[in-house]
Amino acid sequence: MLTASYKKHTLYFRNPAGTSRGILQSKTSYFILISASGQPGITGVGECSIIPGLSPDDRPGLEEKLRDVCTDIENISKIRKDYLSSWPAINAAVEMAIQDLETGGKRILFASTFTGGVRTIPIHGLIWMGKPESMLHQIDEKLNCGFRVIKMKIGALPFDEEISVIRYIRKHFKESDIEIRLDANGAFSPAEANVKLERLSEFNIHSIEQPFRPGQPETMAELCLSSPIPVALDEELTGISGVENINRLLDLIRPQYLVIKPSLLGGFESAESWIQAASKRGIGWWANSALESNIGLNALAQWVAASDNPIVQGLGTGSLYTNNIPSPLTGINGELRYDPVHPWDLSAIQ
Repeated sequence: MLTASYKKHTLYFRNPAGTSRGILQSKTSYFILISASGQPGITGVGECSIIPGLSPDDRPGLEEKLRDVCTDIENISKIRKDYLSSWPAINAAVEMAIQDLETGGKRILFASTFTGGVRTIPIHGLIWMGKPESMLHQIDEKLNCGFRVIKMKIGALPFDEEISVIRYIRKHFKESDIEIRLDANGAFSPAEANVKLERLSEFNIHSIEQPFRPGQPETMAELCLSSPIPVALDEELTGISGVENINRLLDLIRPQYLVIKPSLLGGFESAESWIQAASKRGIGWWANSALESNIGLNALAQWVAASDNPIVQGLGTGSLYTNNIPSPLTGINGELRYDPVHPWDLSAIQ
């Protein structure tokens, strides 16, 4: 018999995290802990990561739903895909916790050479929006730490200031030295997107995530067809489920890349549906953290390692917080490593 509980935990950013949707000083995660009567001393842990204003679960009734799930976990674990279809972050947390429980409660959900400490995962360095001097400082820090792919949040500053920051990078580093990815978080209007992307294209940009807000698929399809910079869909995927709907969206828009965030899509099983559909259409993908703590980031990294996707991933968020969960994960020289010798410390969430 399964039993479950949850623990609310506020994570605090080391530095303000600026996006086109505003500045984050902190964020909340809920940890679901599941145990089985026949497995004493073993607990599976899953993370329900909430991004304010973005996660579908960020709405009234979240904690009530978590309580209901924990109260009836035995039954809900069997019907969770239907019962939690409109609560993707909770569904992802339950899936994660059950997988952890089934593999011994040691936070090794997908064993591989990565969890053995042999293989690493290349990751990009994230540059948050801020004053130009702050962004330049962040860039210098990332380059000094060995990152060779950086992802810049754009869309909050005057466009000419953002162009100046990108020009600074390209003045010092060629495309072969540094790959630049951009994330607009839907900040451009459809009317201005082509003009802005044309200006950005002179700097040899790898891709741009979600140029304008989701929910305009025909307009996004036109942009993907004409854009001088490859387009990656991110927020556009949220709220879409079912193979038919996934196929319909990808056939219409035909993006160059997908940004896969299992916490926003309903977990790893749902994420696999997107990847399979993308692969059939020659669409590339990489995984991105939904600002999880090391609990969620660990599961995400292990899942990515098992997928054997060689592209640089968006898993560099482990150092964002002052009170992250101590774990075997470490980032060094633009790579994410799992050190099996380093212990977990779950005291903050138990």
